[in-house]
This record gives sequence, structure tokens and C-alpha cells, in this order.
Amino acid sequence: MNFDQRDRDGLVLGVPREAFRPSPIFLALVALFVTSGAMAWNGYGNVRFDVFLFVVSGWLVSLCLHEYAHAVVAFRAGDRGVAHRGYLTLNPLKYSHPLLSIILPVVVVLLGGIGLPGGAVWVDRHEIPGRLRHSLVSLAGPATNVVFALLLVVPFAIGVDVFARPEFWAGVALLAFLQVTASLLNLLPVPGLDGGNVLQPWLSAQWRRGYDLMAPYGFLLLFALLWNPTVGGWFFSGVFAIGDLIGLPDYLYADGLRLIRFWQG
Repeated sequence: MNFDQRDRDGLVLGVPREAFRPSPIFLALVALFVTSGAMAWNGYGNVRFDVFLFVVSGWLVSLCLHEYAHAVVAFRAGDRGVAHRGYLTLNPLKYSHPLLSIILPVVVVLLGGIGLPGGAVWVDRHEIPGRLRHSLVSLAGPATNVVFALLLVVPFAIGVDVFARPEFWAGVALLAFLQVTASLLNLLPVPGLDGGNVLQPWLSAQWRRGYDLMAPYGFLLLFALLWNPTVGGWFFSGVFAIGDLIGLPDYLYADGLRLIRFWQG
């Protein structure tokens, strides 16, 4: 099936075409991302504030695309309801609560430099046949973060001169670092998170009941795990190792984190 299968009433697989149009909010975020990137590139005005806007808007765009990936795979797998719920418009306000899905992840980015999982797409699992399709729906979001991370490190892999535009490239490096942390966090087998949801369809009935009981508390469980010095140390060791593996300069994303905290002087 594909989105070009339209009937005479202008529907796409039984859904109005308006359900697939990017929302003005998402388009505004993309425009802010591009504009602030150009400002950081040219050193316009307060370059630290430019980098702040560049990183935050880029992170929000990636959150939207992460959730969109879940929704579009669910749609193609059989859940038409994701279109009616507005998930295919890339509107960040459709992906759960604005405070928990947008504001909190941005605050965590600014304070801790971690790409915290943000929004949520409700998928009607009864409309999707087969365990593999369920797992692919859950895997689609983290896969988007992985692709983002790899694309963002391409300039460093080909040897771009980061010293010509240090603030801009520090922002790019920080965005790549956030994508790595988001990828790893989302792939952890924690109930309620993407990594746990990938495994959930393959569990026995007894284990699945236990999983479903824990799933609403997955976010709190994630915080508890990261708060533990041992587990948190393992997590960041994994992030740094992946960053080194893909050629992400550690000094550069550290400088990016310093730059976006423009209020610190």
C-alpha cells in the first residue's frame, strides 16, 4: 500500500488528504531551525543565542519526526486511526502533553545534555496484525534518531574545517550527541519505552501482563536507572563509545552544550 492510492473523493486509503499535510507549527519549527542555523553560521548578533535556537529547534524537529515515524509505520501496518488523531501532520502538540512532551525534554537538554524521550503516539494495536509489525512500529522512532545522528556526523567524517565556523559546528555536534543519547535511551528494554515495546509482543502471556502493569511507570523507572551512579555511568560510557565510533568530536559537542547555556555568560 502507498499514499498515492486515492479514490475519487480525494481520500488516501480512506483518510482525507488533510491528515497528511504538515502542520504550520512544524513548518515554523523547520523555518526557525534553518534560520537560526544560518545565523549561527554567519555569527549574526549573539551567536550563543543563535546556537541555542538552532539546537532547541533542531531537537524539536527531531522529536516530531521520531513520533511521525511511529505513526506512519502504524498507518501502513493497518491502524488508520493515527491519521484521524492528527499524528501524521507532524504537529508537536498532538504528541501527548506539551509539558511532558516538549517543555520537559527541552529543559533536560539544556541542563543535562540528554536527548530525553519526549512525545507519545497512541497506536491501536488491535488494528495491526502480527508481532513483527508491532515491533517495527516501536522501532521506527529510535531508527529515526539513529539516521539523524549518522547524517549529522557526515561533515566531521569528511573532514570539514570546524574551526572556520566553530559555533555552528559545535551546535551540529551537540545535536548529533543528543540523537545518540535519544537512540540509546529509546532502545533500552524499559517497559513503556520504545525498546521495551519492541520486545513486548514476543513475551509470554505471563510476562506480558507484568510488562503492561509496569509500562505506565516506565518514564519514572528510566529516571531511577539514570540516577543510579552505576547504571548512569554505563549509559554515558556507551554514549561516549558510540560517539567515538561514529567520529563525533567530544570537545565539539561539549562546547555546544556550553554555548546553548547563553545565560551563564
